[in-house]
Amino acid sequence: MLSVSGIRKSFKQFEAVRGVSFTVRKGEAFGLLGPNGAGKSTTINMLTGLFPPSEGSIMLSGIDLKADPKKAQALIGIVPQEIALYQTMSAKDNLYFWGRMYGLSGSLLNQRVAETLELIGLADRAKDKVETFSGGMKRRVNIGAAILHRPELLIMDEPTVGIDPQSRAHILDTVKRLNSEGMTVIYTSHYMEEVEFLCERIGIMDHGKLIASGTIPELREKIGDRSKMVFSIQGGEINPEILIGIVQAGDCKVSGDQLTVFHKEPQAVLSTLVQRITENGAQIAGVEIVEPNLESVFLHLTGRSLRD
Repeated sequence: MLSVSGIRKSFKQFEAVRGVSFTVRKGEAFGLLGPNGAGKSTTINMLTGLFPPSEGSIMLSGIDLKADPKKAQALIGIVPQEIALYQTMSAKDNLYFWGRMYGLSGSLLNQRVAETLELIGLADRAKDKVETFSGGMKRRVNIGAAILHRPELLIMDEPTVGIDPQSRAHILDTVKRLNSEGMTVIYTSHYMEEVEFLCERIGIMDHGKLIASGTIPELREKIGDRSKMVFSIQGGEINPEILIGIVQAGDCKVSGDQLTVFHKEPQAVLSTLVQRITENGAQIAGVEIVEPNLESVFLHLTGRSLRD
């Protein structure tokens, strides 16, 4: 469905995206993750044709986005981070407006608007102005506007930011349903559990590069299915180098008053780690052991949490 090859994007002296390549199969849900400033949004803007790549190519269903942008863009639905709706218009009128922008008209437009209102769970609020909606309801209309024309590829950039749990669950179920019906999805989020729920494969970006990609089990293998030990330090400072020998260099990271250590058998080294930490003048307020998951993979690869 999508083939991205060596794309780069520079803004004056700053290179935001540096040689990113990946593919997304037709009917797949692909998660694109990265801390703030990793280059995700710039990458998405290139995939939609908003920014032309400084280098590289993007092929969408066999169409070169640079050579034939309008034909390629007709296959895309985009749900941006910001709400892209007219606040003083009703939900129904917003959908009619965006449907016409996609070239829909007549009975087909009427049918698509009605179906979309049912899908996003707002048929009973169709005539209400968007400005009267909650943040979650607005985001559901935002998704509706992106899927009216039944795109082959749906790109969603942080679609659940700042909304209530009920709307969040409704959005996730809607995306899951669209994907199960054959729509290809690229999904970015700051919530790991959303990506694990929706996505088959994941790409992780950092500092403008794609540093890892694969299924969640494949990514777990990159850190050897290791558990994460999180020490809360109260008083004193920790130099990770004091733990080398118990664990390998690079498997311990300090962030504020937390020390994170990765190890395949945490129980076997826990007491030794505690002894070494306290011998070097730090006090331990608590320890949490976390089994390997997508978040531990992300932290290991980037050295940062997703929200950093």
